[in-house]
Amino acid sequence: MGSLCEPRYESTKNDDNLLDRGYGLFGCSHYRRRCKIRAPCCNEIFDCRHCHNDAKNSLEVDPRERHEIPRHEVEKVICSLCGLEQDVQQFCESCGICMGKYFCEKCKFFDDDVSKNQFHCDGCGICRTGGLEHFFHCTRCGCCYSNALRDSHRCVEKAMHHNCPICFEYLFDSIKDISVLNCGHTIHLDCLKEMHFHLNFTCPICSRSVCDMSGVWEKLDQEVAATPMPLMYQNRMIWILCNDCGATSEVHFHIVGSKCPHCSSYNTRQTRGAPACSSNH
Repeated sequence: MGSLCEPRYESTKNDDNLLDRGYGLFGCSHYRRRCKIRAPCCNEIFDCRHCHNDAKNSLEVDPRERHEIPRHEVEKVICSLCGLEQDVQQFCESCGICMGKYFCEKCKFFDDDVSKNQFHCDGCGICRTGGLEHFFHCTRCGCCYSNALRDSHRCVEKAMHHNCPICFEYLFDSIKDISVLNCGHTIHLDCLKEMHFHLNFTCPICSRSVCDMSGVWEKLDQEVAATPMPLMYQNRMIWILCNDCGATSEVHFHIVGSKCPHCSSYNTRQTRGAPACSSNH
C-alpha cells in the first residue's frame, strides 16, 4: 500500500532534518527520489523503471536484448546519499533518510513529489496519480477513471491495455495524461490535441466523432443546399454507414457529403452504390 513518509519514532527537529536530507536533489527526469533500483532482469542499476525501459527497450540496438523491467520483482535499492544497497524499504537502514516521501511496497515505487497525490489501485495493480478520492476503478474497462465518468463513460474491455493509436506508447502505465473518448477508446491527451490541430476529429480506432460536431454539420447542410448536383446525379442513390450511430441508410448521393438521416451526422462512409456516370464520347 502506498504511504507518505513519516518518522518511525517520536519526531524532533533533528529527526526531521535527517529525513529531509537530500530532498529534491536526487532522481531523474521522471521522478524525484533518493534511491536507485537494481533491475532484477539484467542486474543493472537505474534511477527508475522508465530509465531502464528507455535504455533497454527503446534505445537497445540488439533486438534480442530488448526488454522491460518487471517492476513488482524489484528487490534491491541503492541509497543515493550513502550508497548502501539494501532490500526495498522506505527508510535507508544505514543513514536513515527517507528515500521517497511517497512509497508503495507493492509497486516498489518511490517519489519525493507528493503533490501528484499518488495512490495504489489494487484493481490496476499499480500506483496512479490524482488522489484516490477523485477516481474509481471500472472492472470491465480494467482501469481507473475520473469520478466524472462513473455514470457516463462507454465501457470497453481492457480500454487502456493497448498502445496509444497515435504514438504507439503503451497506455495502461503511461505517465502522460490520457483522454477517454466518447466511444470508450483511450488516447494520450497530447496526441488528441495534435489530432485537433490537424483538423482530425474522429477516433483513430473506430472513426466515431470525438467531440460535438453539430455546428460543423449545420454548416455542411448550408453547403449542400448551396451546391445543386448536376441532373445526371440528382436521383442517384447510395448506401451509407454512419460512423457515429452505426445506422445503415439509403440516401441521395452528394459530392459535399452524405448525411445520416438517423442522427444528422456527416461522419459517414459509402458502402454500396457507384456515383460514377457512364458517359462515353
